[in-house]
Amino acid sequence: MIPFSVLDLSPIVRGATPADALRNTRELARHAERLDYKRFWLAEHHNFPGIASAATSVVIGYVAEGTSTIRVGSGGVMLPNHAPLVIAEQFGTLESLYPGRIDLGLGRAPGTDQGTARALRRAMGPSDDRFPEDVVELQRYLGPQQPGQTVRAVPGMGTNVPIWLLGSSLFSAQLAAEMGLPFAFASHFAPDLMMNALKVYRTMFRPSDVLDKPYAMLGINVFAADTDEEAQRLFTSLQQQFWNLRRGTPGQLPPPVNTMEGVWTPIERAGVDHALSCAVVGSPDTVREGLASFIERTGADELMVTAQIFDHTARMHSFELVAQARDALAERQAA
Repeated sequence: MIPFSVLDLSPIVRGATPADALRNTRELARHAERLDYKRFWLAEHHNFPGIASAATSVVIGYVAEGTSTIRVGSGGVMLPNHAPLVIAEQFGTLESLYPGRIDLGLGRAPGTDQGTARALRRAMGPSDDRFPEDVVELQRYLGPQQPGQTVRAVPGMGTNVPIWLLGSSLFSAQLAAEMGLPFAFASHFAPDLMMNALKVYRTMFRPSDVLDKPYAMLGINVFAADTDEEAQRLFTSLQQQFWNLRRGTPGQLPPPVNTMEGVWTPIERAGVDHALSCAVVGSPDTVREGLASFIERTGADELMVTAQIFDHTARMHSFELVAQARDALAERQAA
């Protein structure tokens, strides 16, 4: 069975604090480790009242310190917000502290609104045009020292932290293929180009020193509960959060509601349903069959499971049920 991993946004639920969210994140990571998830990734977002993982490398260190075997990384660091040398030093430090357990997923979006992006970068240039060059520069800092190289990442040099390219379009799929890097697609919120991106990545892939064949990981929202009805209720927190974001009023993760009727308009519902169309929501049986169908349709090499669930206990239970579904599919595959 393909590996399952976890993407966590350190959700700050309504009425809670960032400290609460970060403690819950580390507890979820420990839970995921016990359940044999392969990776636990944190995402860089800025100026979002409901997300506590803005200082992504700091949170990665906090999670890695609280676990012992699961790989911990970024899903991702938004490279245009940072100098490649700084990221090399940060992740070189993490790899030095937690050897063999750190991943570096890179995105080219700002992870925020344009005003906040300007505050992060001070100057807004054609950052997308520099993304390929920045990735190469970062690889150089994390690799062995080259003859004549005077600028070095210390720590970082020689650590060879695994780099992934993340995306929701064809740009990163093509770049990952050209560079021979693993690729992660954000199908959990931007499914439109998923199949095209996979085709581009797989057909254009060039083997490299780090990867001899394509390796594609797909993000997917999975909300699992003991019944379909309860899972659908838990899912309404994410639906509300997405709807608020689309309206330009992001906030803390809201509690679930029994029905979304009257909360949004038909047009708003259609937009959110489309963005979240790859979600698997339901009881253990529903989740198992939904995951099997998604894997068969996409040929994913790995799934990155995410779930913005208001109640922390329910979130822990959801990831446990997903792990059980994974194991059941593995048994079915082996039979």
